[in-house]
Amino acid sequence: MAVTLPRGPATNALAALTLLAFLPVQLTGQTDRAAILAGFIPERVNALAAQNISMDMPWLPLWLTPLSAALVHGGWLHLGFNLLMLIFCGRYVEQLLGQGRMILIYVIGAYAAAVGQWATAELLSPGNGSLVPMIGASGAISALLGTYAMIFSQRGVKAFGPVPAYFVRMAWLAAAWVGLQLLIGFAGGYDSLFGSVAIGAHIGGFLAGLLLARPLLAHRFRRA
Repeated sequence: MAVTLPRGPATNALAALTLLAFLPVQLTGQTDRAAILAGFIPERVNALAAQNISMDMPWLPLWLTPLSAALVHGGWLHLGFNLLMLIFCGRYVEQLLGQGRMILIYVIGAYAAAVGQWATAELLSPGNGSLVPMIGASGAISALLGTYAMIFSQRGVKAFGPVPAYFVRMAWLAAAWVGLQLLIGFAGGYDSLFGSVAIGAHIGGFLAGLLLARPLLAHRFRRA
């Protein structure tokens, strides 16, 4: 049976923007340069805190790189998988919450992903953040996936003592996602945990999506 996705003009626009940003970089062979200039580099946070940022490199401002990093991808496979997840989860979230709230989740997810990636680097090597650029939209898309999972998951969850069923559901989803990401990281070895696979970004984005789901859903129907 064919699956018909709901319409999603804002999701489509995000996907088109991501593709248009990818094409000139990929076709001119500038991916590595784009990753350095526009990717989120955890060590830059520590360098900024120590007021030790070099102006020799024409970096984008640090505060902008969580968003610019989402437009840089390492290759066609990286881009294709992210666009597939964006279109699927984004359209469903957009249908239920509206265009503005879907974009809000995506943007907040991009910043939460950067925080998660920085925190992972600090956990593995305190005070020496990773120099590996975080690129790709997977952290922001993980936020949409978290919201999608929170809203559309069908399995019934009961309250646990004084803990409401909503929080129990959130805890189970978070534990499952974190566990999956850690398995991916450990399977890839130290380099995977440290940045070549954005494990921290996936976790940070997903948790943000879980936390945003209920407030945005309540806001959507309060205004309806």
